[in-house]
Amino acid sequence: MTDTPWLGDACSLVDAFRSGERTPADELDAVLKALETSTLNAVSFVDESGARAVAADADVTLPMGGVPLGVKTLEAVAGWPATEASLVFADRVAADSTTMVRRLDGAGAVKVAQTTASEFGGLNVSVNRLTGVTHNPWQRDRTAGGSSGGSAAAVAGGLLPIATGGDGGGSIRIPAGFCGLVGMKGTAGRIPRGPRTQIAPLTVVIGCLARSVRDVARWYDVCSGYHPRDPYSLPRVDGWEHGLGTRDLRGLTAVIAPDLGNAVVHPDVEARVREAGEALARDAGLRLVDAPVRLPGLGFEWAMSNLAQLRRELGERWPDCKGDMTLEMAFGMDMADQMFNLELAATCERQRTEANERMADVFDHVDLVICATNPDVAFPADLALNTRVGDRSVGPENNGALTIPANIVGNPAISIPAGTVDGLPVGLQVIGRHHDDALLLDLARVVERERPWPLVAPGAPV
Repeated sequence: MTDTPWLGDACSLVDAFRSGERTPADELDAVLKALETSTLNAVSFVDESGARAVAADADVTLPMGGVPLGVKTLEAVAGWPATEASLVFADRVAADSTTMVRRLDGAGAVKVAQTTASEFGGLNVSVNRLTGVTHNPWQRDRTAGGSSGGSAAAVAGGLLPIATGGDGGGSIRIPAGFCGLVGMKGTAGRIPRGPRTQIAPLTVVIGCLARSVRDVARWYDVCSGYHPRDPYSLPRVDGWEHGLGTRDLRGLTAVIAPDLGNAVVHPDVEARVREAGEALARDAGLRLVDAPVRLPGLGFEWAMSNLAQLRRELGERWPDCKGDMTLEMAFGMDMADQMFNLELAATCERQRTEANERMADVFDHVDLVICATNPDVAFPADLALNTRVGDRSVGPENNGALTIPANIVGNPAISIPAGTVDGLPVGLQVIGRHHDDALLLDLARVVERERPWPLVAPGAPV
């Protein structure tokens, strides 16, 4: 028996199962106990009976054999709630599991709990009217980020070793940065979505919130590769974990641009990112160069276009369901209903083309872009609009400018823990060319080897 959940990474937990140091059933008991007593509000549903049935018969020879898994609220699991983190769908149940969840099932993972998220994934915080506020395990009453904030809080809080995430504008990397985890947004299509894949707006990718780089690599071994129900999914590439750390990084060119030329980054965060970026360059043998980086922000039009799928899903419920939605999502839907038209759609596509050209211009000069993941450390957890804390403006509207560009044009990007400011984690983001996902994992592995980070928040489980 064990009193607390495993506080190492998921890969080492599988090793512990294989050696007999732990058993999946005992580990599940510890996880269930920790989830019951946690104050983070990181999970909204626990499938105890289902998890016990899988753990009792877990095949630990499989890549994720016996590993307790958190699944983000927006990722469908057959028989689990399908609320989209909204009161509008509070009673809905999923009829099917997503392709990624099925592949994790096949790899032996034990699905335990559904992790909290922002309503419909529409905000980069984890606050909604259905489940309330999710807290950051590094400092209660600070945000865990979003929309995959519950996954990040559960993993960094020592409750679950790994959890799923989705990233349409930074929703893996933002909470990873705020909670001191590894958050990888792969090249668009790397991990297939679906079934019944929602194609537009071609910015959403899926993946995990992880404590280590090798956990992400193993996740890609399990989950990546073409599936016919996602017509934009990429062909399978094998050997993510086996090839980790084998690439020669020396001589690659990189530019350190903490603000990407378009964001306001707090000076202490900028200094930490510059320091960490320079250390990575030294350790990996990168050649730092001066190169123009000014990636455009995509604002109003892009936000409006993203609501088209939600409008379809709400169907005849809208606008009568407005009172059940968070103020921000209801306001956005109302505005889109009134204002979105062909002219705005054309503007959005023009902005997308310009963003692609700007990103391509940058990679004409360098191999890698190093920047901050978030403009600041985690802000107060219950914020829904920008406000001031001390001398700085913080809140959801001040976030996303550093993560959205990679979504718009599909480039891979990874958030790597890079120390703290005011006792809260800072994320170092590295953006690469399309399909250079493995290169980014190798760079993250260099940071992990040379400057290891805490795998969980101080005092975890929380």
